[in-house]
Amino acid sequence: QIQDLTFLIKNYCLTELYLNNNELTDISGALKHLRALQILLLHNNQLKKLDKTVKELKGIISLQTLNLFHNPLAQDPDYRLYVIYFLPSVQLLDRKSVTQRERESALHLYDRKRSCVVQSIAFGKRVNTPLATAVGSSRCTQPARRLMMPSDNAHLLCSFCRIPFENPEDAILLRAMTRSLMEFSSVDWNKVATCQERRLENKVEEPHEKLTVQFR
Repeated sequence: QIQDLTFLIKNYCLTELYLNNNELTDISGALKHLRALQILLLHNNQLKKLDKTVKELKGIISLQTLNLFHNPLAQDPDYRLYVIYFLPSVQLLDRKSVTQRERESALHLYDRKRSCVVQSIAFGKRVNTPLATAVGSSRCTQPARRLMMPSDNAHLLCSFCRIPFENPEDAILLRAMTRSLMEFSSVDWNKVATCQERRLENKVEEPHEKLTVQFR
């Protein structure tokens, strides 16, 4: 029949807390200091406000197992996705493992902008190519300069022992010509039909536009 949790104010090191089957109506200000808490059972209580309850639990960064079922707040239609999004550390919610699909759905529902960014990044790869071949490179317009390589295999020495070029600018130029290039391609996934849509033929296929950007 517990109704108040103020007696937990100084219990900073709790890792498990079983408060199920009580008469709690509000936990504001009672649990957020429990940074080490990993298991919290609050089912079968009278918690009504989902936003206030989740706000209190946000400070529990180690929370992995959480039970909130059989509370009035669990009747919210988006209850599970709301908890999953705002409490990302939780892995087991109401005795059911949190899936990757649920995390993606929660992200799409509560952070649509970030979800679109994640969806837009299709592939990324590293391209080893000379600097002169990169489109828009500032060095492309510069005349080629012959590198003065040192004699007697001095270029095999480590760079922190001595400069392996007679002209330090040659070392800089060689590094610039051989450094890697990052290439990212993105696709508008809204125009790509899913397997089910292709099977049902209820989504018109549109030409796929792939945008490729290179970073050095």
